[in-house]
Amino acid sequence: MSIRTRFTTWRPLATATAATAALLATFLAPATAQAAGPKESQPVYSYENAVREAVWVDTRLDGDGDGKTDRVAVDIVRPREPAQQGRKVPVIMDASPYYSCCGRGNESQLKTYDANGNVVRMPLFYDNYFVPRGYAFVGVDLAGTNRSDGCVDVGGRSDIQSAKAVVDWLNGRGTAYTTRTGTTKARAGWTNGRTGMIGKSWDGTIANGVAATGVQGLKTIVPISAISTWYDYYFAQGAPLYDSGPDWLSDYVDSPDARAKCAAVQHKLVDQAPRTGDWTPLWTERDYVKDARKIKASVFLVHGMQDLNVRLQHVGPWWDALARNGVERKIWLSQTGHVDPFDFRRAEWVDTLHRWFDHELLGYDNGIDREPMADIERRPDQWVTSKSWPPRGTSATTLRPAQGTSPGVGTLGLSKAKGTETFTDDPALSETDWAARIDTATPDKAGFTTGTLTRDLRLSGSSKVTVTATPTTSTAHLSAVLVDLGPDTIRDYAASGEGITTLTDRTCWGASTAGDSACFKRTQARTTAVDYTVVSRGWADLGTYADPGKGVPLTPGKAYTLTLDLGATDHVVPAGHRLALIVAGTDRDLIDPPSTRPTLTIDLARTSARVPLVGGAAAFAHATKGAGAAVAREAGALDGVRAPRTAQRVPEAGR
Repeated sequence: MSIRTRFTTWRPLATATAATAALLATFLAPATAQAAGPKESQPVYSYENAVREAVWVDTRLDGDGDGKTDRVAVDIVRPREPAQQGRKVPVIMDASPYYSCCGRGNESQLKTYDANGNVVRMPLFYDNYFVPRGYAFVGVDLAGTNRSDGCVDVGGRSDIQSAKAVVDWLNGRGTAYTTRTGTTKARAGWTNGRTGMIGKSWDGTIANGVAATGVQGLKTIVPISAISTWYDYYFAQGAPLYDSGPDWLSDYVDSPDARAKCAAVQHKLVDQAPRTGDWTPLWTERDYVKDARKIKASVFLVHGMQDLNVRLQHVGPWWDALARNGVERKIWLSQTGHVDPFDFRRAEWVDTLHRWFDHELLGYDNGIDREPMADIERRPDQWVTSKSWPPRGTSATTLRPAQGTSPGVGTLGLSKAKGTETFTDDPALSETDWAARIDTATPDKAGFTTGTLTRDLRLSGSSKVTVTATPTTSTAHLSAVLVDLGPDTIRDYAASGEGITTLTDRTCWGASTAGDSACFKRTQARTTAVDYTVVSRGWADLGTYADPGKGVPLTPGKAYTLTLDLGATDHVVPAGHRLALIVAGTDRDLIDPPSTRPTLTIDLARTSARVPLVGGAAAFAHATKGAGAAVAREAGALDGVRAPRTAQRVPEAGR
């Protein structure tokens, strides 16, 4: 579903009364408040002399069960001059569990402090760049991490309230103290309360969760490679993605103090998140998509289309929910894995983010609301735009597999076919093994390809693959993969860096102090030549055929129908290439294998892929007209990226 983005421009009215004009003036940086209306905030304030302070906000929860409500540490860097002049500033906030255990950004920066406990170095460039431009930057330690009380509950009430309570305090609705245990209250009289949240991975996930509470004062969020529902971080329709659950992750980031107090929370994370993959109330609490109707903030979403950590299943349902609820939104999709846009498109990112915050938090009419909704990386460092995303004219088109001349080497088209294909789950193999032998009959997969396309074919959005399969054992996992077959040069998302290489020289983005440099190591695209590119993936436990929230044992010899949700993408299969659908079992390192090793027989008449094609079925028919047979290819293996690395269990502590 695609709805054109809508913005509300917040700006002073020409006919405002004197009192109203005085109030509105508090929202504007003095150097840019001009009669014609400012277009861009300028670095007119001193970063060296900025106010650096810490407060502890009361979350009104007692997660660690010590009989006292938890306080979360809030480190603040804000320009000194506006407060001296009676002007108030907006806030950019990053709430994170990583400020002391693991670090932020490509260089894994940690917070550092002076002898008084005030922050000296705030990770990343946000404070260096935006504080001189009239913003405050706020770094929040999630409950249970760094200098905060409480326990990490991995996306649950404690995590979200850690940050929401700060937004409330910034808007005069909460309580904060000048120390962790003292009674002296701190007030946020220096801010107008207009807050934008930003962050990558877990940090961006918190932004999603806070926005889904509908909290007043949160005007925009910028979630980068973020989770939209925690169930999908640990399971794919019942198939486990990791050999551990959220308890492991909580322990990974807990402070020493939290580890000593949070045994009850750890037990809850174990007991209520069974490795069976069944949906429980714990997952309902951590599902932000269901609450998209509450969102009042705009959303600028950024994600790598080859992210195998926070996978693309977190993009499609979230984006569609935002669209259904009329949320103002913008999106960037890169060819990288789990990488921050600061490290794959730095100059353009800083400029775009600057303009986004100026528009959303300062109310500047700078035109960003009239620009295309989507930026998509089509080739390494080559970007295109879409006025809306997915673009208008995109429709789900049903593609159907058919038998070919060899077992497991079939065709893909619009016509319904008969027959079956059979494969045996081999947990030692992955999507790269299947794609490399797409034109060869192998016992581990069933592959179906179009003929060589005569026109470009663009996929934009999320696909679904419905499979009717008969297993030989009581458990079975399925994988469905869409592949672009043809030579290309792509970002090497499976290598270290996930599509980038970090260099030694630095570029600077904002002002520096002796303790906090605005200069960061430069990066460049890491590319590789391939014969095929995996476009989209999905996985499921066949035992969830009747209820996606609960798996059951299968009856060997009985046919079951299941629909797999594939990750969102935007990819052009060019003329001269082929589009392939692969159906197989365990995708090594991306899902865990079942307890048995089944052979599965696929009923082709009841198997299909619903693929979002720009131009729909007509575009597919034109692109495949005159394409010829999709068989009789060379038997040699095709080259792709190396097999996906062992799956991460942390929603990124670095990069």
